[in-house]
Amino acid sequence: MKKNWLKKSISPVFYIFSGIVLVVTMLAIQSFSEKENTEEPVTGRPVQVATPFVIPDELIFAGERVPLENFDTRESLDRELLVNAYWHSRTLLVLKKSRRYFSTIEPILKEYGIPEDFKYIPMAESGFDFTVSPAGACGIWQLLENTAKEYGLEVNHEVDERYHLEKSTEAACKFFLASYKQYNNWTLAAASYNVGRKGIQYQIDRQQVSNYYDLLLNDETARYVFRILAFKLISQNPQEFGFQLKKDDYYPPIPLYDVKVDTSISNIAQFAVCFSINYKILKIFNPWLRENFLTNKAGKTYIIKIPEGSKRSYPELAAGMNADINDESDGGNPQ
Repeated sequence: MKKNWLKKSISPVFYIFSGIVLVVTMLAIQSFSEKENTEEPVTGRPVQVATPFVIPDELIFAGERVPLENFDTRESLDRELLVNAYWHSRTLLVLKKSRRYFSTIEPILKEYGIPEDFKYIPMAESGFDFTVSPAGACGIWQLLENTAKEYGLEVNHEVDERYHLEKSTEAACKFFLASYKQYNNWTLAAASYNVGRKGIQYQIDRQQVSNYYDLLLNDETARYVFRILAFKLISQNPQEFGFQLKKDDYYPPIPLYDVKVDTSISNIAQFAVCFSINYKILKIFNPWLRENFLTNKAGKTYIIKIPEGSKRSYPELAAGMNADINDESDGGNPQ
């Protein structure tokens, strides 16, 4: 009888206490669950944050002021900075290549009296790739065949000097000088490299303005100078745009020496072996040679670049090297 009385007395207290514990536990679980849902997922690495870049108050291209007080000019530059600074792999590779190519391009620009800012054009044109555009423009300066021939370059299935770093740079300089003579303005000279002098002049006459930043142009040409400006800003201050490059990260210039050739070469792979290099290395430094032979029927003098340190054992054009070459090719894609 006493045992039953105790059971009846304790039961209500026990149930009330149990209910309180249950409610507190459920609230704790709910709170923890909500916290878990609001926190960032753990990925093992920090989430990349994309932020806009500070547009400079003043900017000069080739000695000419960029009117950044105009909203359209400012926003056009902003667009190209965002596109190229956040195209990480591509832009990083272009920056790493820049020191190697600038070492050749800068002296040629200076020799022709072209502003140094024009060295950023091949960065915007090709990223220093010896590539071919859908329109057929070739080399790091992206020269069309007719333009290349107009400025003295040889272009055929054996030799294409649009791929010749020094000669293509000289051809581009001649184009810039002719454009500057027409416009007396370096910014328009740069823009004309994209669309041609006739294209720029047509829009100047049509719109009755002679300032690149005031012209309504096709999308590619309208972005062209701003893309060059973006590469200038990124190249000059890579850290400000998220590119942490040490001095040793840049590809260094490779010392080369010249070999003069005024005869035919029956086999360029064999020619390379004479200098203790292979066909691949020779073509890297002489991409203007488009076949594995050079007929050279006119007896022209060509300069072939060989890396310093290679064994100089070329014996007055090695035996068989200047043999007559069959004009027939395999019909494949020249390389």
